[in-house]
Amino acid sequence: MSIADGFKNAFRGFDPNNLDVNSAGTWPVGVKAIVYVLVFAALLGAGIYFLIMDKHTAVEREISKERDLKQEFESKAFQVANLDALRQQMRDVEGRFAELLRQLPTDKEVPGLLEDITAIGKNAGLAIDSIALQAERKDKFYVELPINIQVRGTYHQMGEFVSGVAAIKRIVTLHDYAIRPGDNNMLSMTISAKTYRYDDTK
Repeated sequence: MSIADGFKNAFRGFDPNNLDVNSAGTWPVGVKAIVYVLVFAALLGAGIYFLIMDKHTAVEREISKERDLKQEFESKAFQVANLDALRQQMRDVEGRFAELLRQLPTDKEVPGLLEDITAIGKNAGLAIDSIALQAERKDKFYVELPINIQVRGTYHQMGEFVSGVAAIKRIVTLHDYAIRPGDNNMLSMTISAKTYRYDDTK
């Protein structure tokens, strides 16, 4: 028997126009073999496709990580290259911070600061009615120490007093002043001075 005769026998009685899946068991051997091959090829192709897609997604994810790692490496390399400069900047900042802390009075120095303000007022020729320390006000990093001041004198004496307070080495700021006419051609001034100390309880 020739090969052609074998194919004819394998497909004997098969009509492709009347293909019925429900009667697949009665299909000729050749048709079954072709269907098996096609189904196997379809499953194999689908498996390879999804496998490749998974690998492709994984590769894209790794490529994305590579970009992020390169950026992180460049950032770290820049920091390392400028490490000495950054350390010097840190030392400068710490030095300036220490200098500012030295300008803030401690609890023990506040009475001395009040005495200095009183002396400045008297040296300017002012009459000191009152210099009173108010309740502390805590802020985020520092404690504010308000001081209410009431003095009497001439306009120039008050100007000299304000200049003298501004020249104190400790940090003192002046706020909310009010000047009113007083007796004997004198002026009365109320002013709020504020000094600060570092809140070391944080």
